[in-house]
Amino acid sequence: MKPLTWIQFTWDLSSFSDADLGLPKHYEIGPVSAEDETELRKVFSSTFLLDPAWNPAIAETMQTIQPWLDRVFGSEATTCLTLRHGTRIIGATVVSTDPAADSHLIPGPCVLMEYRNRGFGTALLKASFERLHQAGIAKAIAITRASAPVTKFLYPKFGGVASAMKVSTLLAA
Repeated sequence: MKPLTWIQFTWDLSSFSDADLGLPKHYEIGPVSAEDETELRKVFSSTFLLDPAWNPAIAETMQTIQPWLDRVFGSEATTCLTLRHGTRIIGATVVSTDPAADSHLIPGPCVLMEYRNRGFGTALLKASFERLHQAGIAKAIAITRASAPVTKFLYPKFGGVASAMKVSTLLAA
């Protein structure tokens, strides 16, 4: 099997500007509630399982994501932002406000396949940066696979700078 190539993205949040996300009125980004846990786990699982870029690492990916989702409901330094279409969760991201975290987006913005290519990943990424900026994080970090769509289309936004890295275990999606 071909070795996995990982990319680390960094963003300078010191001059980040909170601005309107530009979502239509029937879409909303907000915090997760305990009642959302089952649906939230389904959103993350289906997002990775249905994305061919993650197939070579799907077992490792899911083993890493599940503990981070467990932290959402038990840690003040980890939160989840959900993207809702009405009452349905159609996307989400987990954000760590721990300044010493290896990655602040674990996993980064995930949007259900049928809602992709509409700017929702961008809106979730921006909302993540707003949360990190409000928490006093000056430099946001995310780690992803080199072949993942976020590497080409999402993470370069907002001044994201990519650098190759070696990772012995999966840190973030």
